[in-house]
Amino acid sequence: MNNINPFVHNTGADRLRSPYFVILLVLLIVVLAWIMSQGGLIAGLGLIIIPFLFIYLFLLFKNPILGFYSGIVFGFILLGIGRYVGDIPIGLAMDGILLITYIALIFNRFRERVDWSPAKKDVTLLAAIWFGYSMFQLVNPEAKSFAAWFSGRGMGLYMMMLVPLTLLLIDTNRKMDTILYIWGILSLLVTFKAIMQIHLGVDPWEKAWLNAGNAKTHIIFGKLRAFSFLSDAGQFGANQGYSAVVAFIISLSQKEWRKKLFFILVAVFGIYGLVISGTRGALSVPMAGFAMFFLLRKNKVMLIAGAVILVGVFVFFKYTTIGQNNAEIRRMRSAFDPNDPSFQVRLANQRKLRNYLATRPFGGGIGHGGVKAQRYLPNAFLSSVATDSGYVLVWVEQGIVGLVLHLFILFYILIKSSFRIMFRIRDPVLKMKMAALASGMFGIMVANYGNAVLSQMPTSILIYTSMALLMNTEIFDIKNQNLSIHI
Repeated sequence: MNNINPFVHNTGADRLRSPYFVILLVLLIVVLAWIMSQGGLIAGLGLIIIPFLFIYLFLLFKNPILGFYSGIVFGFILLGIGRYVGDIPIGLAMDGILLITYIALIFNRFRERVDWSPAKKDVTLLAAIWFGYSMFQLVNPEAKSFAAWFSGRGMGLYMMMLVPLTLLLIDTNRKMDTILYIWGILSLLVTFKAIMQIHLGVDPWEKAWLNAGNAKTHIIFGKLRAFSFLSDAGQFGANQGYSAVVAFIISLSQKEWRKKLFFILVAVFGIYGLVISGTRGALSVPMAGFAMFFLLRKNKVMLIAGAVILVGVFVFFKYTTIGQNNAEIRRMRSAFDPNDPSFQVRLANQRKLRNYLATRPFGGGIGHGGVKAQRYLPNAFLSSVATDSGYVLVWVEQGIVGLVLHLFILFYILIKSSFRIMFRIRDPVLKMKMAALASGMFGIMVANYGNAVLSQMPTSILIYTSMALLMNTEIFDIKNQNLSIHI
């Protein structure tokens, strides 16, 4: 008898020859085609992804740190994906991945219970206060739209979620190094995509995004400002400058030539990404970042040499016309001109806002400031005035009270971590890594005055993670740990 039951035989060849397998495959194709006809290509792709999603969740609950690493990856790609998937609320994916990582952590350590003590630090308290103030904005009498608040929730929510998660999960030098390598790889990919945009042109979805109104800020005098798969050219340029500062400083601490070469490449391509973004304000990231690094090193020779280099860069852009024929250099040079029309418009807008906010100490409500708010409040005064600066945005939406609190948190973390780097950390490699994170953070703080980059992904995800690492240096300091063992 040659009757074959395909579900009894174990070989793949038998299964493929079975008519039952062919019928099942045809049925699956028909179902998939029907779903795609009803819900479109995205629905069909969603169905295909489901098995992989279950595998991912299994691995996540087995090892919760996977969710943390995924959050960093998501920070780089989520906003870019939005150009391809339409109106799907992909922003909620970040909320979801962070929330499910907490759930996975609780279930993973269900028997012995989660030890929350590593998260009981002043940086967590600051994150909680900032999040609490963001929640208070829900009852701000000036706020008119919950949808607008929800769209701006990330500034308070992601800091509150990421800081404790970092303290709980990133507790070894190896895990911290994994973050740095993931960051470096993603930074390289971001720049490679931008290079493709400049030399090969944008794809149809990116072209549609430009045609939807973004061309006026991304095509200057007929030349494209690269934005890669980030939200815009401003965020791309600042983030690549940020990555370059961190990567170059870390490369100085590497002894293995492969690791050193990797971080040098990240730094070089990061600077190149900054240049082709055409973002003038992003130039302040490496300038301020490296100035901070020279200060943290406490080395007079390095400090003097660094000051000479930075002054030379300033003089090059401010007082010379070298390279003026190059569009990128010409645009960056305009950032040093106080009479630049764009800069004068920003000052005029700030004067308008100052009069409006004089009697509104808590601001106009989260999500209510800048042209982005026109989606929710098309006729409101605050949505008719561009904010540009990240600090102006906080001032507009959360008032002078929110701005003071925001600046206090940033400078408290920067100053305290700088003191630890200069006088407390004993391990020289760790000292260099933390100096890299602090320097990059300061560079973004300075650039945030020109463009609202600190609160946007992926920079915000990296900044909040860095804050937690900078305030938890004792757990990574091998020399201090060894000293305590001997004592």
